[in-house]
Amino acid sequence: MIATAQGSLAAAAGAARAQGITPLVLGDAIEGEAREVARVLGGIALSCADHGVPLAGPCVLLSGGETTVTVRGKGRGGRNAEFLLGLALALGGHPRIHAIAADTDGIDGSEDNAGALVMADTKARAAAAGIDLRARLTENDAYGVFAALGDLVVTGPTRTNVNDFRAILIEAPDSPAEEKR
Repeated sequence: MIATAQGSLAAAAGAARAQGITPLVLGDAIEGEAREVARVLGGIALSCADHGVPLAGPCVLLSGGETTVTVRGKGRGGRNAEFLLGLALALGGHPRIHAIAADTDGIDGSEDNAGALVMADTKARAAAAGIDLRARLTENDAYGVFAALGDLVVTGPTRTNVNDFRAILIEAPDSPAEEKR
């Protein structure tokens, strides 16, 4: 094998360490409904940012595995974009948390994107554009949200498919008082 899911996470962890960011590899077999996995990983990220547990920032939560989406709406999007839409809601616009999720083959479900990005201002930019994130999640329209915000990750086919890849970056607090929040 040239590439493996665990190998991609190990490489990402090494790259993080080289930048002075502490990685926490959560595993390469995380599965479940994308929006539910987002809620759990979002809770861990918020704990890191607000309490320094299980890690204090700067740190990155790395995970792989293929989530699922139960399609109930008429929107567009793959499991990585739906994960990120759920994550954006779970994070509530936290100022020090950012994320990427993408399929390593370059195709998120049947769309032209590999995944998308969530930044600290995703929720605010969506609101300013008149985008209701909860309504879009109900409609399974994560692609529409991230396309409108310019936050799709488009790589084209990579010809390598080892898993979905997720990274949630938690920045260090700006001050010691903020760290004790």
